[in-house]
Amino acid sequence: MIRENLNLIRQQIREYCVLGKRREDSVLLLAVSKNKPAHDIAEAYRAGQRHFGESYCQEALKKQTELGVYDITWHFIGPIQSNKTKLIAAHFDWVHSVDSLKNAKRLHDQRPAGLPPLNICLQVNISGEGSKSGISLEELPVLCEQVAALARLRLRGVMAIPAPESDLERQRQPYRALCTTVKQLARPELDTFSFGMTGDLKAAVLEGATIVRVGTALFGARTTRSD
Repeated sequence: MIRENLNLIRQQIREYCVLGKRREDSVLLLAVSKNKPAHDIAEAYRAGQRHFGESYCQEALKKQTELGVYDITWHFIGPIQSNKTKLIAAHFDWVHSVDSLKNAKRLHDQRPAGLPPLNICLQVNISGEGSKSGISLEELPVLCEQVAALARLRLRGVMAIPAPESDLERQRQPYRALCTTVKQLARPELDTFSFGMTGDLKAAVLEGATIVRVGTALFGARTTRSD
């Protein structure tokens, strides 16, 4: 079913791009594979998927070893623990969840010299939820400036997970506010908007997402675990 699900998701993204008057190739699908076995990732890879998102270091490293024959681009999308930054810096191509200068510096200092700069998105707590990580919109300009100065990191954009809403317009509002703020910063390197998941995919694409993170619709429901 993974191949069929993948084709359906891609078709939905294309339809939403047409509706939003965007190029059909302007949105990257990031398959959220946390808590899913390596053989599911391999099946998705064989169906054409190349970008996968993981939240737990040890789980991800095991999968990376098992799937070493595949040319996968690995994204770290979970909360960053200080004792895991060395592993994240060495084994991932992207990190979507940077929300402090401290963690950014650790990733910079621990990024192996032989690797290209680590692609970074800054996580914004767009709905102001106390249970979620991320900086405020007001803090974004300063952290952008600080992270952009770190040579072994490549500042790419922002990531957000707003409070869940069922109404399309209410889903769109926080994404619209985030995109407006980023555009006002006038930083050309900020070319990535990582937001939108299974439940609000349409709203995200309509409001300018360039990376959408889909797990449940692709792999099925996940079980809860911790690193």
